[in-house]
Amino acid sequence: MEQLFALTPLIPVFPLLAFALIVLWANKNNKLSAGLAIGGIGLSTLTSWAVIAATVAAGHEVQIAGWSLPVPWLPTAASIFNTGFAVDGFTAAMLFMVPLVCTLIFIYAAEYMEGDPRYARFFAYVSLFAAGMLTLIVADNLLLLFIAWEIMGLCSYLLIGFWFEKDSAKKAGLKAFLTTRIGDVLLFAGMLFLYSRTGTLTFREIFKPEVLDELSRMLIWGLPASTVISLLVFGGAVGKSAQFPLHVWLPDAMEGPTPVSALIHAATMVSAGVYLVARMLPLFAIVPQGTLSWVAIIGSVTAFFGATISIAQNDIKRVLAYSTISQLGYMMIALGLGGFLAGVFHLLTHAFFKALLFLGSGSIIHAVHHGAEHADDHHTDPQDMMNMGGLYAKMKRTSWAYFAGTAALVGIFPFAGFWSKDEILAEAWVQWHEAGSIGLPFWAWLAGTLGAFLTALYMGRQIGLVFFGKPRSKAAEHAVEPGNRMTVPLLVLALFAAFIGFINVPFIANGWLHHFAGLVHEPAEVLHLEAVPFQISVALVSTAVALLGFFLGWGMYRNLKAGQQDPLARMLGPVFTVLKNKYYVDEFYKFVFIDTTVALANFSAKFDYDWVINPIVNFVGNTGRLLGELSGRIDTVVVDGMGVLGTARLFKWMGRELRLTQTGQAQNYLLVIALVSLSLIAMYLFGI
Repeated sequence: MEQLFALTPLIPVFPLLAFALIVLWANKNNKLSAGLAIGGIGLSTLTSWAVIAATVAAGHEVQIAGWSLPVPWLPTAASIFNTGFAVDGFTAAMLFMVPLVCTLIFIYAAEYMEGDPRYARFFAYVSLFAAGMLTLIVADNLLLLFIAWEIMGLCSYLLIGFWFEKDSAKKAGLKAFLTTRIGDVLLFAGMLFLYSRTGTLTFREIFKPEVLDELSRMLIWGLPASTVISLLVFGGAVGKSAQFPLHVWLPDAMEGPTPVSALIHAATMVSAGVYLVARMLPLFAIVPQGTLSWVAIIGSVTAFFGATISIAQNDIKRVLAYSTISQLGYMMIALGLGGFLAGVFHLLTHAFFKALLFLGSGSIIHAVHHGAEHADDHHTDPQDMMNMGGLYAKMKRTSWAYFAGTAALVGIFPFAGFWSKDEILAEAWVQWHEAGSIGLPFWAWLAGTLGAFLTALYMGRQIGLVFFGKPRSKAAEHAVEPGNRMTVPLLVLALFAAFIGFINVPFIANGWLHHFAGLVHEPAEVLHLEAVPFQISVALVSTAVALLGFFLGWGMYRNLKAGQQDPLARMLGPVFTVLKNKYYVDEFYKFVFIDTTVALANFSAKFDYDWVINPIVNFVGNTGRLLGELSGRIDTVVVDGMGVLGTARLFKWMGRELRLTQTGQAQNYLLVIALVSLSLIAMYLFGI
């Protein structure tokens, strides 16, 4: 079985090869392009499962210490920088989720994207996207991880703005690219500091106890090096995983095709930020109450913040986008409290049920869009839930799958979210009671519990608006469920949403995931890795608020009629307006950063053109012209007149005058000779 580890480098190669083949060869054939993409990610899935089987068979040592394949790569001043690939329990858990979810999304996209003029290009981009994420997972060092990280940033830009004919899509792609670049710069700075202090970027080397101890004693800007570096690394994760305040790009990313939304929110982009923090957690944990506290604070704010905005959105995908922001906040809460496995567990379960919900929303949008075409209703927005209603009767497969995803997200027993989200809340609850005072764990638990209520509320609202009541548009009346290539992946994901949570239930398989992946940071000796006991009180409270929120939302919206005022808007008044406008964060950023930058650019352009280019350049030009004219005068009068032409005139005059002495008469010449001779004799005689 150990020979199977050697297959690890091939995992990202298959989708990368599919990308190359589509771009260079198959791009004229849509079916072949889709087949190559699906085949590539399918082979990655099978290879990943082989590596997982080897990890399980190898036992406890490999799951913690890992297997690695170093590759000499980059010469440095004193040594060779090694890149390479590594597998441990955490890697293996991610390798189960990422390629499988990607495969289901690719199959779904084969039907969803039919008729698109850039069908082949889409599958090339998503193949490269998947290759980037898989490379990130199996990288054994930060540099290779960063290269994969940037590949994903490029793909997000290309896919969010895939329908670039729309101005909104073009701007959304640019917004995502620029916003995440802020985090990327911080991450890169952290990598430079880390390499300058340790001489390595390999995870296994960084997490040696003696290296971590040295980092805790070194200073950067008067702070421990570990604190500065981990804050910079966390900045990269905040950008990639859309945490407050760099969350603004993710809702706009809904401008891309729905399979892209599912990829970004479930299997690739946003998962990368959480993965980075989880992978680097020992570095965060060196200094108690240091960077980890900021991770928990940002996670708590984001979890509550995202959930409040979701309850006021009408776009079906934007509700799920802010839901993702909120759920990522839960993962950061867990990691910030030192709960490595709680964060990773929710990352895994969330990938399945959020992929299900996004693909389900795509199925709904697809049905409403085709219903609008059938009804000749081209003014209805197929993503606006106010234009839906009554779709349960028309889309049974999609409906039941969506209900399963909703139950998992809300945290209804026994669906996946019940186990993973409750483990995060239990982590906060236990730490709160162990501390014996109201501190960060209490506020994290409170934010998470309130977030659970709001999550249930906005999902109950969504279920009521979309599936129940009477259709509120002709498009909804004529909606028809898509074919098997779209609905079968939904049903498969629904099974995972229902049962994947059992891999870490304490009283089933003895919390198998904890023993498989939860002790991966044990060699670093800086994290408390004991499993959190199941807290029945936490489960009861979270389930009660979830059921209350869901039925409250469903009850208010299940019979909403076309044109009727939104019940929450009526109840909350101006608060609802603030939530609908997302706390005006985008407007604030536009005013402070974008408008200010544009104004500064306009001022600089005006300063440059009106005060620099026109006055100074024109002055220099006019001065040069005058100097040129003066130089011309000098050249004409002095050089030419007195010099060149004057000399010529002198010699001409002398030639003309001397010419008169040449008479051609011999007597004149004899007279001159006689006079000269007499003059010479006289001079001699008189001693002159």
